Amino acid sequence: MDSPTFASWLEQLEQLSPSQWERLHARVEQTDASAADRLLEAHPPRRCPHCDAVHLIRWGSAHGLPRYRCTTCGRTCNALTGSPLARLRQRSHWLRFAQALIDGVTIRQAAVQCAIHRNTALRWRRRFLAAPALQQASQVHGIVEADETFFLKSLKGQRHLTRPPRQRGGVGRTRGAGPDHVPVLVIRDRGGAMADVILRKLDATHIRRALQPLVDPDAVLCTDGASVYTAFANATGIAHEALPIRGPRVRGAFHIQHVNAYDSRLKNWMRRFHGIATRYLDQYLGWRRLLERYRQSPTPQACLLEALGSQHLTVT
Repeated sequence: MDSPTFASWLEQLEQLSPSQWERLHARVEQTDASAADRLLEAHPPRRCPHCDAVHLIRWGSAHGLPRYRCTTCGRTCNALTGSPLARLRQRSHWLRFAQALIDGVTIRQAAVQCAIHRNTALRWRRRFLAAPALQQASQVHGIVEADETFFLKSLKGQRHLTRPPRQRGGVGRTRGAGPDHVPVLVIRDRGGAMADVILRKLDATHIRRALQPLVDPDAVLCTDGASVYTAFANATGIAHEALPIRGPRVRGAFHIQHVNAYDSRLKNWMRRFHGIATRYLDQYLGWRRLLERYRQSPTPQACLLEALGSQHLTVT
């Protein structure tokens, strides 16, 4: 449909009666539900969510979705069983909510766009982000950049506070590595593989615990001049390029500009939420990693599949 035709069609919508509006709304919901169901049908579970067996056979359908039976344990499942989205209703709104996640709108804005209650929108955000929070690189190779960034510690949503409440995020009494902030270590290699770790404390012990499982022994670790990274490199024998805080920040191919650029994008994107509850920080970090994996423009269909978790889906 060309633009003039579409504009003319939009103008005619103003002439619809209330009953016609209801019929149009019902038809749109039916179309959205069919689109989500077709997507789930095209990506059946590849393993049994009950016993992890790989032999599943088609076993009728239920609630609009194909059902599968495990030949090992005999139990049935569908594409949602065992996923974070299991037992959620109103599938007709899921793709629109996925688009709201891509746009990064607030809970209230997402609720209006999807015609759902704000409490439902909040619950859906937690469910949709549960799987992306766990999806990150298990190991980084080659030239690896690592640097820490800090987020204000927040008790948003808790009833009993140990300090006066802040307004719309507010500011802390301390800066940087002080007790009012949560350190997040971001690790990224030149191939784009990335991981981040929320640290309880920024010291040599916690840095080693975060980096050792992630950094390949043959990698070259690029960091700033903080002594905790030097201590890690000396203890593990990993090649280390420490760049001074003051002076030239690039030494040939060695720098931390990629991870610093990501930190800047992350902090700017986080500002729209006016403070994030620390207990949900991992979900928002996963949310941002999801956008980065798709160069900040995933489709609603891809976002919905990410929310289901890769362990539940057939790779196509």
